[in-house]
Amino acid sequence: MDEFAKPAPGVYLVAAHPNWGESKVNRLLLAAAGQLPWVRVRDLYGSYPDYDIDVAAEQEAVAAARLVVLLHPIQWYSMPALLKLWLDEVLRYGWAYGPGGTALQGKDLWLVATTGGSEHSYHPQGYNRYFFDAFLPPYEQTAALCGMRFLPPMVLHGAHTAPPGAIEAHVSTFGQRLGTYPDWPELEDLPACPACDVPQSDRPAVHDQASR
Repeated sequence: MDEFAKPAPGVYLVAAHPNWGESKVNRLLLAAAGQLPWVRVRDLYGSYPDYDIDVAAEQEAVAAARLVVLLHPIQWYSMPALLKLWLDEVLRYGWAYGPGGTALQGKDLWLVATTGGSEHSYHPQGYNRYFFDAFLPPYEQTAALCGMRFLPPMVLHGAHTAPPGAIEAHVSTFGQRLGTYPDWPELEDLPACPACDVPQSDRPAVHDQASR
């Protein structure tokens, strides 16, 4: 049976790791999510090794979820390449944003990420030169453009050298958070996403683009 034929749960987790065999934390997070029957899990690199994304199936899964989770390691201050392609292909103009693009309005987007560098490295005096929050605006604005709330991210810094106890606690907290969503106390005070109306003049018709 195709996994998209299963009853749609309230959570859709999109996981991206180019090499799960080298993952110390993300693979444990993925396994923890997979144990929850109401969480639908999509391993992008396992499902689309040829980068040929089933857009219709992905849109169906995202539209059916109340919470969309992006699970991945931070690579070059951003997301793995296949996850970026997933965003490009799935969150299309006229479906996820822009005129008529209301499929995701009112949903929540949650980033769950790991970094190789320590928390201290994400500091003006550290080698990454900025606090980690400086790298979040693309995620926040993606959510806003689609009419979604961007939930406070869950990040584990220094994943390569994290001790087993810290990893176990992180995975446990992640499972607990998934298990109690949407009953998170901080969500009561989280404002709704801002309105981001994209005029049609900013997205000319296909034939107009071809003529340029």
